[in-house]
Amino acid sequence: MKRDAAKKLIERYYNQLTAGCGESNCDNVHCASSHGFKWPGLDSNTAAAKALELFKSRSRLCGETSTKVARSCVVATATGECEPMLVDLTPSTSNMSSPAAKTSPAAAAVHTAGPISPQAQSVEYLTESRLHSVIEACRASDSWSKLVRIIGSVFINPEALMNSFLADSSSVCLPTFTKEELNAMRGEQDKEFDERQCEANDGGSDIDIDQVDVRHQFTTVDLPNTSLDIMSVRRSFAELFAIPDLPFQSALLTAVSYLARSIDADLRSVNFYSRRPDFINLFLVIMEIPVLDSLEFIENALPQFCKTIGLLPVQIQARLARVWSKYPRERLRQMVASIQQLITVRVVTSHWPQSTFVHDDDCITGAARLLKIFYYASIAGGRMDPAAVIAAETAAADDASGLQDLLEPDGGVGGAMGGAMGGLGREHKERPAQREDSLAKELGVRPIDCRKPLVAAEDFVNESLSEAIEMDKDYTYYRAAIMPESSSSSSSNKFSFMMHPFLLTTAVKNLGMFFDNRIRMISERRASVLQHIYNRGQAGGSPYLRLRIRRDHIVDDALINLEMVAMENPQDLKKQLFVEFEGEQGIDEGGVSKEFFQLVIEELFNPDIGMFTYVEETQTFWFNPSSFENDGQFVLIGIVLGLAIYNNVILDIHFPMVVYRKLMGKLGTFEDLAVSHPSLARGLQQLLDYEGDVSEAFMQPFSVGIVDVFGVPQVHNLKDNGDEIIVTNDNRQEFVELYADFLLNKSVEKQFSAFRRGFQMVTNESPIGLLFHPDEIELLVCGSKNFNFKELEDAAAYDGGFTTDSPTIKQFWEVVHEFTDEQKRLLLQFATGSDRVPIGGLSKLKLIIARNGPDSDRLPTSHTCFNVLLLPDYNNKVKLADRLLKAITNCKGFGML
Repeated sequence: MKRDAAKKLIERYYNQLTAGCGESNCDNVHCASSHGFKWPGLDSNTAAAKALELFKSRSRLCGETSTKVARSCVVATATGECEPMLVDLTPSTSNMSSPAAKTSPAAAAVHTAGPISPQAQSVEYLTESRLHSVIEACRASDSWSKLVRIIGSVFINPEALMNSFLADSSSVCLPTFTKEELNAMRGEQDKEFDERQCEANDGGSDIDIDQVDVRHQFTTVDLPNTSLDIMSVRRSFAELFAIPDLPFQSALLTAVSYLARSIDADLRSVNFYSRRPDFINLFLVIMEIPVLDSLEFIENALPQFCKTIGLLPVQIQARLARVWSKYPRERLRQMVASIQQLITVRVVTSHWPQSTFVHDDDCITGAARLLKIFYYASIAGGRMDPAAVIAAETAAADDASGLQDLLEPDGGVGGAMGGAMGGLGREHKERPAQREDSLAKELGVRPIDCRKPLVAAEDFVNESLSEAIEMDKDYTYYRAAIMPESSSSSSSNKFSFMMHPFLLTTAVKNLGMFFDNRIRMISERRASVLQHIYNRGQAGGSPYLRLRIRRDHIVDDALINLEMVAMENPQDLKKQLFVEFEGEQGIDEGGVSKEFFQLVIEELFNPDIGMFTYVEETQTFWFNPSSFENDGQFVLIGIVLGLAIYNNVILDIHFPMVVYRKLMGKLGTFEDLAVSHPSLARGLQQLLDYEGDVSEAFMQPFSVGIVDVFGVPQVHNLKDNGDEIIVTNDNRQEFVELYADFLLNKSVEKQFSAFRRGFQMVTNESPIGLLFHPDEIELLVCGSKNFNFKELEDAAAYDGGFTTDSPTIKQFWEVVHEFTDEQKRLLLQFATGSDRVPIGGLSKLKLIIARNGPDSDRLPTSHTCFNVLLLPDYNNKVKLADRLLKAITNCKGFGML
């Protein structure tokens, strides 16, 4: 017998043992409906074992001659009472009318279009009042068999579940719609959705199933895109799960598992959802089950259900996202937590065979797809940037018209980088299109536009999953997804977690971008070699981006070198960087580049140069609108920032968060002032909150005072004739927005545009915008703030005879833990070439401490390119501390040992 047929027979035996056939005169001793039933009170595990025994012995099945297993279902009658009916549970994949069979003629009437006839109303379904009546009847008779049968029959049947808990309970099902009608309806619903205020998401209340008295504790919630009365569902589940010992739970678990498999099969064959706009009710009801995070659901029903949702077309997923975007924050967070628990349990308990990875686990990938729907629901329902701001950003992006226009020089702007921009425009290669998520496109939302999502971004990150992912494999699948024409068919169909970056930690995403950068470097190197061969060795660019720098002219040399690169071939910026300091013997394997970046940043951010102003309150730098420096200097800073990310180097740069948002195409708003200029933001907020007459109290015109490049105070009008317009209670919001726009955008537009051009010259083909939020980009640039040297000690490795138990090593860590924070930074600088903490903390920094001979008066040395500290085997702690401090406080330059 084939496996599928055997499986279905065993399920029929199981259903017969747990729910019965529904016949009051049944004489089958193996059926729960029979008065002579041999095994009353079976639990789910015992029933499963007994079903297997009955299958092996070919025991009798009720309705065997007609291949029907009679089941009791809830039927709407003229009196409004619930009565049993027979449902055929024979497997069928021809339609979605039943997961295991076609229903009775009365139930099959649900498929017809047009007005609902009285006969069509006799289809099984549940309402809150009917469920309450059944529960009360079962409680009075002290027998829950009727409730068990009803729960099993309704939750196993898609039609029954779709017609349950409708907002208008007088209608059993909705009429069918044509494709054009569906599109028109979806457009109207989208318009209604867009006009709703985000604050409405904070309304409503969630169910606590520990509170039994729940019949009248809920209010009505209007959800778009669904005919479901979601509050009725929640009240019903609350009452259901208040029943002691939950006698129905086994039947519910089995039914949901079977329902998911049935829908899965039908989705692959028949687009039933295109004719039924209430199709999403199935998923909305199941996701309201209060015990989704229980071990029984996680191991059985939930994985298949997640996989099924992942198969839905993007239009249906968008409808689900729109509905869930109207949920209260806490309820959506609970559903996200349930799916996260499924992923974590699966990752921790699974043992994949060799050559099989987490990407091949349908349970995990299905849960990831469901979490993506929740993620965009959280975005769509969150607090977004003002529509006017988003429109202005979109217009600015459209005006750029691609990377070539973005990198063109400003008209009439001189400076060392002016020619570089023009050269880049002429030499520019066609930029590969950035992949846009289909669900985000369907919803019309972007994560970067959301200021406060319903569920915090960190709640979507799964650390257990991140640790289990083989990023080299995942990157291969990611490349296949964005470049299917250049990938094998086996890779192009694989699931990639890089396409679901909200699940991953910043450190893992950084590893994915590291692979992307390295492959691009190798590609550029190969192209240079091929060009050299094609020209028969007479011409061809260097396979690396080489910079020859003098320490006492570091900014000038860097500017000239990078200008020449941009003019001759801007793609050379994508090559691996090698830096050489004149007069020094150091060979750059990473360490020399780290010092180069540090020295350039120190020079360019020197207050004496005047390119940036230092905000003492926030200890950050802001662009100086009155700077005398030309655009080339700001382009250089942008290039340095891009090269640092591209070459995986962390910089000591202190920008407010708004800078990283602007690098991603956003505009600074009043909300950003709270971080970049907090004192000014507080003053403007007082203006907004003032309860008296603003015009009399402040006498503030629509103008602000500025200082020009020569230090002369001037007045800048925020709008036409602004110095003649007084701020009043009616226009103060406009004044605040114009002030913030001037300070964060317009006053520094020239400087920031040059800075962003330089950054884009390096990162325009990088997946940085796909993978990272602005706060994560700050982490890429500046590193982690978790300065925990205990993590560094635990992650350290030893060589040359040193071990963890060596006396010198024990003394070394005792000395290091006694250092001040500044001395610890100097030690990092000395050993690794950077005083910054890598993403993920110091546990990600693989420091190697190697024995460099016996006790001597020599100072410690290091190979910064490989994070190796060469430490002589000093014979006492005092000597070790003295030599180590001298080495880390007097280290500069590179030489041969």
